[in-house]
Amino acid sequence: MTVNISNLFHGKYVRLSAIKPEDAKVMEKWSEDAEYLRNVDTDIALPKTKEQFEAEGRQISNGAYFPLRTILDNELIGFVAIHKIEWNNRSGLLAIGIGEVKHRSKGYGTDALQLVLRFAFHELNLDRVGLDVIEYNTRAIRAYEKVGFLHEGRIRSAVYRDGKRYDRIIMGILRSEWEAKELSKMNKHLN
Repeated sequence: MTVNISNLFHGKYVRLSAIKPEDAKVMEKWSEDAEYLRNVDTDIALPKTKEQFEAEGRQISNGAYFPLRTILDNELIGFVAIHKIEWNNRSGLLAIGIGEVKHRSKGYGTDALQLVLRFAFHELNLDRVGLDVIEYNTRAIRAYEKVGFLHEGRIRSAVYRDGKRYDRIIMGILRSEWEAKELSKMNKHLN
């Protein structure tokens, strides 16, 4: 599939941007939001310092990390990354987070997912992108399904939160699946 990419980094609502020095201060604020921390990672929810966020953005050496900014007002609202790339297998893992509650459920995450998948398949030339998500993060699961991720399995009882056990849902999308979905969208717009 040939994709006409007039701007690789701009979507409908968000753009993938370079890391800016002031980003760490904004992200430090997000790290005080337990809901954000408990949805973005299975690790212990701990606030991070500005310096930790500055170092974190530089640490993704085997992948691509992008702060997410709104098209409308250039506000930093989250991040998206393709990491742990296995170049020999042409596969990588996806991570995404939308920082503040006011920016969630507005289509920013879905737009960012479409952008990063286009980047992964047509710039990095990957054939597969995978992820895992905690089963209670239904908002994220819906967004992943919307852009074409399929459920591939689960790691049972892998996360313990608030006295309950939760599964980690394993999801993935292949380049051929993503391209078929994109072609279908283009055909709908032509008709």
